[in-house]
Amino acid sequence: MEENLKYPIGKYTQALKITDDLIEKWIDDLEKLPGRLENLVKTLNDNQLDTPYRPDGWSVRQLVHHIADSHHHSYTRFKWSLTEDSPLIKAYNEKSWCELSDAKTAPIELSLYYLKALHAKLVYLLRGLSATDLQKTYIHPDDAKNFVSVAENIAKYAWHSNHHLAHIQGLIDREGW
Repeated sequence: MEENLKYPIGKYTQALKITDDLIEKWIDDLEKLPGRLENLVKTLNDNQLDTPYRPDGWSVRQLVHHIADSHHHSYTRFKWSLTEDSPLIKAYNEKSWCELSDAKTAPIELSLYYLKALHAKLVYLLRGLSATDLQKTYIHPDDAKNFVSVAENIAKYAWHSNHHLAHIQGLIDREGW
């Protein structure tokens, strides 16, 4: 049961073959994330926002802020990949970021507004990429295979979006909110 709460849509797995249709589906997921997230959380009160989505998990508020922080990093990784030759990116400690005061107490509207703007820019960028652009890479210091292509990063962040939406939806369903 704990594994289902932690990975409600399953752990991320890379597609064996990345097709144009998959890329378009993933970009659509990224485009829809801000609206889907806002619709999930807009009626939640502070007590509900401060409820962890699972035992020892982040609160809904922390998840909303984490999504904005994480996708901010992703956007930068896309830009680095497209403008530099396989740059080594800097990883960040997402758990520590979620313990900062803004993640624990800031109004979720800050991250919801930010995600709308960020994803508008991100989707515009991604829809204009060529096949060559999709093959460009960055190097992740914590990734076992190290090189991550732009296409793979699109997949990862589409999964990341749906993963955290499922966390919040699962909590809402379990609590009957």
